[in-house]
Parts: sequence; structure tokens; C-alpha cells
Amino acid sequence: MPWLQIKIRTTPDHSEAYEDLLLSAGCAAVTFEDSEDQPIFEPDLGTTPLWSNTTITGLFAAEHNLEDTLSYLKQGHEQLYPGMPIPTIKAEILEDKDWEREWMDNYHPMQFGNRLWVCPSWREAPDPDAVNLMLDPGLAFGTGTHPTTALCLEWLDSQSLQQEFVIDYGCGSGILGIAALLLGADHAIGVDIDPQALQATKDNLNRNQLPDDILHVYLPENTPDTQANTLVANILAGPLVQLAPTLESLVKPGGKLCLSGLLQTQETEIRNTYSQWFDLDPVAEKEGWIRVTGTKRT
Repeated sequence: MPWLQIKIRTTPDHSEAYEDLLLSAGCAAVTFEDSEDQPIFEPDLGTTPLWSNTTITGLFAAEHNLEDTLSYLKQGHEQLYPGMPIPTIKAEILEDKDWEREWMDNYHPMQFGNRLWVCPSWREAPDPDAVNLMLDPGLAFGTGTHPTTALCLEWLDSQSLQQEFVIDYGCGSGILGIAALLLGADHAIGVDIDPQALQATKDNLNRNQLPDDILHVYLPENTPDTQANTLVANILAGPLVQLAPTLESLVKPGGKLCLSGLLQTQETEIRNTYSQWFDLDPVAEKEGWIRVTGTKRT
């Protein structure tokens, strides 16, 4: 069925009040969008910042009375903020679609490097002889569509991983660890703070018909005291700096390190942090994001 959307353009200070108004007016769901182009790449832990110009959208059933709802919102605004001009409010009909089918049609196989493809389960692999990682989007981060994931996958494709032990720190969907296994690694560990990510990694391992015993997953506090030939961590700059001593300790002398989840402006801090243990390569860049790689000194 079609839906009625009501959009209110406001600021973070007023967003919660307008959200409450929309919910009390009977909307089924509320979403927040950036009204301009103001990315928030790495919020502080425990915070949920909004953009300085935020659009709040309330989704209503199509038979909802628009005139009564707009009148209710205006009255609510006057009670909350007497004398303040009412914000811009727009209403539109959202036509009914098979949203799942449309989403599936737009998600297609992607190639990373020379050998590696990431393919959704409902599409045939373009090259059956390539290294094909079967992965469906889910709750955990990591499908290959984000530049940081792409940078890591391209780097893994360029490495000789035969019979290596790999750690995927901040594994999310498990895409990097599973890619390493498909590219020749002997076994891998996935580490994440989110139990759902650990479950997603296990599910994706099974989806790729790999045995359970070649990839084990752990919460950070349960990570085994071991060292890998290669460690990949696609997280964010803040945690990568805080975790530097931990990550360094998980890499063998002579082992490889691959870090991403980083903006170009964060290169200096990351290089200064990790150069005390690693000989670092020139950075790789994609759409404003970077990848930092290096070899641990012996």
C-alpha cells in the first residue's frame, strides 16, 4: 500500500520534540536525515549527534487525515515554542513498491583486485573460476560497498596469504577474514565487540561452505594470546589509536598490518602511532578514505 510522508526541517535542539509530536500524531516510524551535506564520520563514544540541519520524516498510513495531522503539528509547535516561526513542513505520497525486490536488483557482484569477487547469494558469480565470496547484506557492517572495506579487500587480494594465520579485528560481517581464507590463508580469527557481528561472521563462513574450525570468533576480552602473520582492522581512527598496543602485540615480527576506517585528515596521527613498531607503506586513498599498511619490524 502507499504511505504518507510528513517531513519537518529543524535543528538538533528541537528534533526530539518534533519526533514526539509525529509519534503522538500516529506515525508508524520516524527517521532522521541530513538536510545538507554535513557528514558525521566518527562521533564520540556514547553520543548520537545529529546534523545542524536535520530533516525528520514521519511515515503514516495513506488513509491518515493529512489536514488534521498538519493542524495537530502546528498546534503542538505553538505550545512548545510560542512566538517562534513554524519550521518547513512538507507532505508527500510514497508509492507502494516491492522494496525488497528493488533493493536486491540494485545489489550486484563487485570485483576487488584481480582475483576476488563479492557476490550476493541471489546472483550468479560473473567469473566462476575467480575467488568468489558469497555475502548478503545483514546486520553487521561490511559488504564491500564502503570505500574502507574495498581498500582492505583490494589489499588482501594483492597479498600472498598461502597457509597464513589472519586476524580480522572488528570483523563485522566477517568479510575480511573470510576473504583471506578464500585467498589461501590457513586459518583466521574474528574479533568484535558486537555478539551479532560474531554470529554474522559464523553465518557467512557457512554460506561460503568453509569448515567451522578454520575461523573462530571472540569478544575482545576473550581474544587468544597469539600472533598472526597478517592483521586487518577496518574500524575508526579513535579506536585504532587506543588499540595500537593491543593490535601490535597480535602481529608476528615480520608480519603485515592493514588499517582502514580512516579519513585522509587522520593519516598523520595513525602513522605517528604505528610507526614505532611498523615500517609503513605509502597510503592508498578512495573517496576521501585511506588505508595504512606496513610490516612489523623484527
